[in-house]
Amino acid sequence: MALIRIKVIIVKLHYKVKRNVNYCKNINKYRAKLGISQDKLSKFAHITLHTITKIESGSTPDPRIETVKKIVNALGVSVDELLKK
Repeated sequence: MALIRIKVIIVKLHYKVKRNVNYCKNINKYRAKLGISQDKLSKFAHITLHTITKIESGSTPDPRIETVKKIVNALGVSVDELLKK
């Protein structure tokens, strides 16, 4: 039962990210607040610089939810904050 709830939450979260392209700007905003480069963020999040660059530029409108979770953890924000308009 718990596994089903987790899957539902992940699907809902994925749908939110997919429909909201403001997260691209918000990643940049929160990164600037921390005073870190895209390269630093990629290292903190354990993802490639190429991935960060593509997400921030909007070239990747549908990032994997695992990638989004790594980014929010590295930025120290919640998914909700990242998805705010």
